[in-house]
Amino acid sequence: MGSIFLVMPKAEDANRIAATIQSYGLMHEVKICSSGSEVLRLLQYRDNGVVLCTKRMRDMSYTELSEYLPPGFGMIVMTNDVALETFSERIVKLLIPFRRSDLIATVEMMTSGFLPPKKKKNHGPRERSEEEQQVVDKAKRVLMERNGMSEPEAFRYIQKNSMDYGRTMVESAQMILLMNSE
Repeated sequence: MGSIFLVMPKAEDANRIAATIQSYGLMHEVKICSSGSEVLRLLQYRDNGVVLCTKRMRDMSYTELSEYLPPGFGMIVMTNDVALETFSERIVKLLIPFRRSDLIATVEMMTSGFLPPKKKKNHGPRERSEEEQQVVDKAKRVLMERNGMSEPEAFRYIQKNSMDYGRTMVESAQMILLMNSE
């Protein structure tokens, strides 16, 4: 099971977010760190996890921290900067202010990578029905609205998720919609 690392300048904000995550019954270890360098020290001893951070920490920015993230880790950047560009499928932005359900859905989406990949039978490419395409389009809209992704970023996220976990794009889109339903 992966760990969730909160890196925030204010301890009371980090404690509030940690309590929210734990109150929803997510079975992940939550660690609170005060700086980027502290979280990097802790990541050395873990295989996977998610880092929740603000755009700017005490000692570095989220871009600097992302450069040092080990391969099994993702990042959720909590920001009110609508124009903030994410440059990797491992980095998602969560716009502030956010609802608790948005926070939990985003954490679940990022931590879903902790599950072992599902085996897929390869029958070659097939055409999507109109109904299946609508599911994929709806999931892209959800990612774009809730995580501030562009349309190509949302498509790439669904595509990469489906490849990484041996699912079809429609299955990955359905999982995103399920996690983001209220």
